[in-house]
Formats: sequence, C-alpha cells, structure tokens
Amino acid sequence: MGWVQRRPFNPLAAAGAWWKEHERFWVTFNKEDARTALADEKAYWCHHPTNRSLKNLIKNTFLAWNILRKEKPDILISSGAAAAVPFFYLGKLFGAKLVYIEVYDRISSPTVTGRAVYPITDAFIVQWEEQKRFYPKARFLGGLF
Repeated sequence: MGWVQRRPFNPLAAAGAWWKEHERFWVTFNKEDARTALADEKAYWCHHPTNRSLKNLIKNTFLAWNILRKEKPDILISSGAAAAVPFFYLGKLFGAKLVYIEVYDRISSPTVTGRAVYPITDAFIVQWEEQKRFYPKARFLGGLF
C-alpha cells in the first residue's frame, strides 16, 4: 500500500490500528509534524514547495518513478497537494489503484491537484456535498479529518 500525503500532515497518519494491519509507506514533506508522526514508519520525503513550482514537480516526478519502481504499491491514497500528481500518473502506469480525497477546506472551487488527478482516479472522495458540482463522479463521505 502506498500513500501520498498533503501538507500540513493530517490525522490519517494517526489512524494507527487500521494502518498497522497493512504494509505501507508514506510520501510527504520533510516537516517536523510529519517526522514526529512517522518516526516509526517507512517514509520518503518529497520536494516542496509544490505550489506552481515546475522545478519541484520535475524533482517529484523522478522521486515518484524511483519510489514506485522500488515499492510496487497496490494502491495510492492522497489527501491532496501537488506531489500527488506525478505519483498518481506514474502509479497508474504501474497498475496501482488510485484513491484521492479532496481537501476539506476547499468548498467554493476545485483544487488544481484535484482537477489534475480526477480523470484517472479509481475512487475520488469529497468531504462536502457541495464539492460534487466540480467532481460529479465523486463519492461523498463527509468530513474525514
């Protein structure tokens, strides 16, 4: 199982009991909260900032290629951030299932990352019913964190 995480590090990493039952790794930003939460986990650090940074998109694409070739995940789950884009597109090429969770704090417009990965996801989850107007095939699950 693979994971691409958004900034700031969120409570999905702390879903301890469920994650402990599955082989997993994490890809997130090298920040204090992530280092603390993932101290006992296999973690890879991606390049940031990602907002409109072509340089870091390219670096994260090479990182994604190397990590996905090494780890061969069955599923990638992301709760947002531009680092998900190269992981999802390359992950799709590697045959991974893709689950994207649109961010909780964006109701009035879609995120750039959400729009970029929506066409290729196997499951696209929104946390507000209003977000379905941007992602009609999304599954509404309510607030997850």
